[in-house]
Amino acid sequence: MEQDTRRALVEEDAAGAPVVAGAPPAAALDDAVRAGAVTVTPGDARYADLIRGYNQRWVFSPESVRVVHTRRQVEDVVREAFAAGKKVAARSGGHCYEGFNTDTRILIDLSAMNAVYYDAAHRAFAIEPGATLGEVYKALYKTWGVTLPGGACPSVGIGGHVAGGGHGPLSRLFGVTVDYLHAVEVVTVDEAGEVRTITATREDFERGRSHGALWWAHTGGGGGNFGVVTRYWFRDPAAKGSDPTRLLPRPPAEVFVSTLSWPWEKVTREDFGHLVRNYSSFFERHAAAGSPYASLYSQFMPTPRAAGGAISMIAQFDATRPDAERLLADFFAAVGANVSVTPKVDRLRLPWLHATAWPGLTGPNTPTFRFKAKSAYQHGCLPDDQIEAMYRHFAEVDYANPAARLLMISFGGRTNTVRRDATAFAHRNSVMEMHYVTTWVDEAGEAVHLKWLRDFYADVYKETGGVPLSNGVTDGCYVNYPDTDLDDPAYNTSGTLAHRLYYGENYEALVEAKGTFDPHNVFHHAQSLPVK
Repeated sequence: MEQDTRRALVEEDAAGAPVVAGAPPAAALDDAVRAGAVTVTPGDARYADLIRGYNQRWVFSPESVRVVHTRRQVEDVVREAFAAGKKVAARSGGHCYEGFNTDTRILIDLSAMNAVYYDAAHRAFAIEPGATLGEVYKALYKTWGVTLPGGACPSVGIGGHVAGGGHGPLSRLFGVTVDYLHAVEVVTVDEAGEVRTITATREDFERGRSHGALWWAHTGGGGGNFGVVTRYWFRDPAAKGSDPTRLLPRPPAEVFVSTLSWPWEKVTREDFGHLVRNYSSFFERHAAAGSPYASLYSQFMPTPRAAGGAISMIAQFDATRPDAERLLADFFAAVGANVSVTPKVDRLRLPWLHATAWPGLTGPNTPTFRFKAKSAYQHGCLPDDQIEAMYRHFAEVDYANPAARLLMISFGGRTNTVRRDATAFAHRNSVMEMHYVTTWVDEAGEAVHLKWLRDFYADVYKETGGVPLSNGVTDGCYVNYPDTDLDDPAYNTSGTLAHRLYYGENYEALVEAKGTFDPHNVFHHAQSLPVK
């Protein structure tokens, strides 16, 4: 039984083998399993907290929230919802950018399913979907000295992060998160209407077994499409043996975390153009996995001139390289070439885990935060028309929001060594990810903030209908940064809608998997895959 399996893991931990992080004591788990999922309904003091996530633009109003602790409880909730014809959706970290499931009647809260442990039977690390990235990094590194190349925000839940591909500060060095996905356990509803839990592995896919398509679909096919993930397993597909300390990448022991800033009042149009060209062309030149800059993670971040402040750039780099300081200095010089302003430079040398769990790369969180975001992948140095559009909206439009920015995020490296069809994550030939975002607190000003972002994005990609088509310059959008504007003809006149921008040439195979594993379209939202 499932509870017996998890109890055995906890008991093994108590006997001296540090196996589980985040698991409740065995007796408490037994009580939770017997009681079933915790049901929270309107009128319960907990309800207001459980119906909202990271983006305060979206507040749910379900009939009930079910806080689950085990796979069996997830199965029971899905079975109940399907029998009653009620929309059901799952949430792990609550970081969805859009209000996809505000019409959900039964919301499954997976946050209590947050165990991280080594599973000897799979020779892989098992991670439940409610674990946050910060919890995952700490558990893997403190016990085994390994990690996953996941995102920079420690509060993101791994459940949704992995479903869209997952990438972050170590991806140029090690690849994207799903490059290490060994297996996935998913609660589904089959053609006969029976709730089934399927465990699908990389080997299933490589050997052409029927469940292999479900594993592949979870390597970038997006959240909320196929079922409810109740467990992931991870290991390096090239790893040998059963020593857990050798089954996932080992991060640098220490990293340099640097911040450069150029005060806006001193930056000219020409300076801005040089900065953007220098930065984007640097990563075009150093896109290969074997580059000495493979461990370099960076974000170049213009903000509106009208808000004051500065254009900034952050960089994280392996500090254990004997030539690290010289390489960093050369990088800074390359970005600042022909720029008339000398940047302020701050640098820290930090242990890797401290740097990863520290909010320095993502900034402080505000509990009443609202935001809208858009994305694009870039094949190389930005063309002049895109740079001019950026300058117009940052320097000439009167928009004084200091929390608005464009994050030009380094990409490429080992990520680009994997075939597009080897995983559902299709963006395997890019050197930067562009993340357009504006945040605010006051609901009354929402229209102003949305207009600035939409106008900005449309101007940058005006040559391709207002969106970043997959061509020689750009390569679509990131499904983990969903954007419903992509399906609105008021903002996208290209004729290419969200699914193609997210999935590219992998779209048809994902639709086929959707039809196989969710034939009744039980799991759906505004941009979920269609059943055909």
